[in-house]
Amino acid sequence: MKFIGRKSQLEKLNHAIEKTVLKGDMQNVLIYGRRRVGKSELIKQILRNQDIPAIYYECRQVAEASNVQGLAGVLSETLNLPPLGFNSIEAILDYIFRRSCDSPLILVLDEYPYLRENTQGMDSILQALIDQYRGSAKIVFVLLGSYVDIMKGLFAHENPLFGRMDLVMDLKPMDYLESSQFYPSFSDEDKVRTYSVFGGIPYYCSQIDDQASFKENLMELIVMPDSRFENEVSGYLNSEISKIANANETFGALARGYTKYSDILSQSHVSSGPTLVDVLDKLTRMELIEKRTPINDEGNRRKASYHIGDNLSAFYYRYIFRYSSQRNLLDPEAFYKKYVEEDFESNYVPRRFEDICRQYLIRQNREGNIDPPFEKIGKYYYDLPKEHRNGEFDIVTEDEEGYVFYEVKFRKEIITASMVRKEIEQVKATGMKCHKYTFFSRSEVILAGVEEPVEVITLDDLWKN
Repeated sequence: MKFIGRKSQLEKLNHAIEKTVLKGDMQNVLIYGRRRVGKSELIKQILRNQDIPAIYYECRQVAEASNVQGLAGVLSETLNLPPLGFNSIEAILDYIFRRSCDSPLILVLDEYPYLRENTQGMDSILQALIDQYRGSAKIVFVLLGSYVDIMKGLFAHENPLFGRMDLVMDLKPMDYLESSQFYPSFSDEDKVRTYSVFGGIPYYCSQIDDQASFKENLMELIVMPDSRFENEVSGYLNSEISKIANANETFGALARGYTKYSDILSQSHVSSGPTLVDVLDKLTRMELIEKRTPINDEGNRRKASYHIGDNLSAFYYRYIFRYSSQRNLLDPEAFYKKYVEEDFESNYVPRRFEDICRQYLIRQNREGNIDPPFEKIGKYYYDLPKEHRNGEFDIVTEDEEGYVFYEVKFRKEIITASMVRKEIEQVKATGMKCHKYTFFSRSEVILAGVEEPVEVITLDDLWKN
C-alpha cells in the first residue's frame, strides 16, 4: 500500500540521517505515540529509502537473554556476519555503537518499553553508551514506544536519558485531510462521517474500502458482531488502562456527551471527586482523553471539558459498549436502525464535525492563509449573571484585532439569513467583541441582508489542498 502523509516527520528524520551521513554526528531519536498511529511504518518508510545499513529490532516482552538473542540474529543478518554471541544487551549495543565509529549505521529499537521492563538499568545503560560514543559514533539511534506515559518519562529531568535525545516526536493521529487520502472516492459528506468514526489512525483508515459505501464499511468494520474492530478498542484500552480503576465508567460518560467534571462524576458513578480527578489526570497524561479549557479562562479547572481523544473509541463507547446486550440479540441492520442511525447523524457526526473545522482552521493558520493569524483557538465561556445564564461557544479564535466567532452546522437544511442574524445577535448579547463571523456549513448559507462581516466555508472548501 502507498505510504500516506507524515511529510513533516519524514523531512525531520531524513535531516537527522543526513547529519550522521554527511557530518558524522550521532543522532538520537525518540518517537512515541499510541498503538496503531503509524510509528513503525514511519520508520520503515524512512529505511526503505536509505543506502546505509539499518538494524531494525522489535523488542519483545521476554527476558533480557531472549532479546539479546533476537537482536544478535537481526544484526548478523543485516551486516552479513556469522552468528554472534553476546551475554547482555549492554554488550551487543556497545558492539553496534563501536562498529558505527567506522561507518554510518541506523539502529532502531521498536517497542522499547518491553526491553526496558526486562533489563535492569536499561535507561542508564543507554545513557552511558550515548555519552561514551558521542563525538565518535556515526549512528542514528531510534527508540520507538507505544506506552505514552513511559516514553514521556524518558526525557523527564530525573531520567538518565534527559538531554540525550536530539529529536523527540510525539506522533499524533493524522488530521481529517491526511486521513481522507485513504478513501478518496467518498463524497465530502461521507469523508466527514468516515473521519468521525475512524479518526486519524492510519491502520484503521487503511481497512476502509472506498469502493463500498460508508455504511457498508461501518457495518462490516465495527457494528456487526465479530467485526474487524469489535475488540480493537477494548484490547487497546485494556493494555493501556488495565491498572486504572473507573476508566471504563469515565469513558462511558464521556461518550454519552458528558464533558464537564461535575457531569462526568454524576453520570459515571465514580466513587468520589478526588478519585475522578486522579482518573482524568492519568488518562489526559496518557493522551487517551483531551482536556480543553476556554480561551478566555484557561486557568479555571471548573470550566474545563474532557473529550475522548480517539474517534473509534468514542463511537465504540457510545454505541457498541453501551448497547452490547441489544447488539447480541438483534439483527445487525435492526440494531443499527434503532440504536445508531438517527443519533449518529443528528448528534454524533455534528460534534466530530466541529473537530474537523478546528483542524481546518489550524492548518490554514499555519500555512499563512488567515489574516491576521490567530494565537488562540478553542471554546469561549460567557457568564450573564443578571439573566442567570451562562454557556460556551464551541469555536472561537483570538487574534490581534479581537475575536472571530465560528458557527458549525452539519445539516441538510438551508441556513437562512434570519438564522445567521439570530446567531450573531446571540453572540453580541454575551458582550463578546467579534470583528468577524464565520459559518461552516454542509448546506447553503443565505447572507442577503446580513450587515456584519460573515464568511462561509463549505465542505468543498475543507478538502481543497
